[in-house]
Amino acid sequence: MSVNKVILVGNVGKDPEVRHLEGGVTVARFSLATNETYTDKSGKKVTQTEWHNIVVWRGLADIAEKYIKTGKLLYVEGRIRNSSYEDKDGNKRYTTEIHCDNFRFLGPNTGQDKTPQYPEQQDSKHVAAEGDFPPPQPDDDLPF
Repeated sequence: MSVNKVILVGNVGKDPEVRHLEGGVTVARFSLATNETYTDKSGKKVTQTEWHNIVVWRGLADIAEKYIKTGKLLYVEGRIRNSSYEDKDGNKRYTTEIHCDNFRFLGPNTGQDKTPQYPEQQDSKHVAAEGDFPPPQPDDDLPF
């Protein structure tokens, strides 16, 4: 048995790039930033940011296109997919993506955001409304 499961909580780095493929299939791609803060040997706090390439398909991509915006705090579940390709110079390049199965909007609605209240969520088990989960705190300890 094997498991390929990724859970990320981070901020959207850019609005999704959306393509509508043949047969009506929608795919959305966006970046997600996660931060790790630690104290170095000198006692200085250091924050390290990791960027993740997120890929969302079909109905979930349609929701992403409408509501995911730069800076939004998201919970993302998915699978790691590695692939390779040749660039225009014939060099082999590698990419790692998170193929998203589920995401949730997190964080408070500040009132500055004019985003509607996600009507698709009423019938979707994939997306929850903002504020359903408290935002993570940078110094929270994990239980493991």
